Amino acid sequence: MISRRNLATAIGATAAGLAAAGLVSSAQAQTAPAAETTFDRIRRTKKLRIGAVAGAAPYYMKDISTGQWGGFYIDLSKALAEELEVELEITETTWGNSVLDLQSGKTDIFFGLNPTPKRALVIDFSVPVFNNAFTMITKKGLGKKTWDEFNTPAVKITVDAGSSQDQVATRLCPKAQISRFKAVDEAATAVMTGRADAQCIVMMLSLTMLKKNPQLGELVVPTPVFATTSNAGFRREADKTWRDYVNTWLEFNRGLGLIRSVIIKNMEAVGITEADMPAGVTL
Repeated sequence: MISRRNLATAIGATAAGLAAAGLVSSAQAQTAPAAETTFDRIRRTKKLRIGAVAGAAPYYMKDISTGQWGGFYIDLSKALAEELEVELEITETTWGNSVLDLQSGKTDIFFGLNPTPKRALVIDFSVPVFNNAFTMITKKGLGKKTWDEFNTPAVKITVDAGSSQDQVATRLCPKAQISRFKAVDEAATAVMTGRADAQCIVMMLSLTMLKKNPQLGELVVPTPVFATTSNAGFRREADKTWRDYVNTWLEFNRGLGLIRSVIIKNMEAVGITEADMPAGVTL
């Protein structure tokens, strides 16, 4: 025979059990998004988060007065977001911090990374967006033309810390005096003011900087020409759906001519044409 006391105890235990189960289910529901893939998160939130670097025309340009972003990687990101039918969110970053932003999940993609072995240890890369070459902006009359000539203790080279040019200068010019700055503009100022002999920087940026301010110095493409590619970076995860989707999108739009047209349009916006590119170097 079941007493009222036993019945009350049984009902209480059952209620407690159901409540506990509800709490577990609720906790599981709250923690589930942490395990979702980047692609699933983009589809769920309807937002595509990218990083952008101010003062990096024609890659990225930010209007100081309006806060609006431009540049060919902004245009490509907008086209990608439109294809996904999501909103584009732009977070300002630096070349040096862009990889950390991907690793921490702060951004979903970052356009404009060269696929160096060091970076490949921690993030994934897309197929190439376009070809780029490493150049030097030198003080006028320096007269050095090869990587070996730059690789001497008498030469002072500037780079923006953590960038691909930082890694290349460190690798190809280990004997030179290398000074690292937070931003590209700071590295350029050191050359213009005579505190350094040359700035190692990718061609697309060097052409833009010299077009904007010819007094910065002279453009040199050290020989042998060391060319690389500009790619998109992704947070490394087991599921490669997001990376594979972007690769498919890039290849498809390369075939349609979208990528080339976007790059040329933004180059022309800062006064650069393909004719300004050094001989033997193409997009």
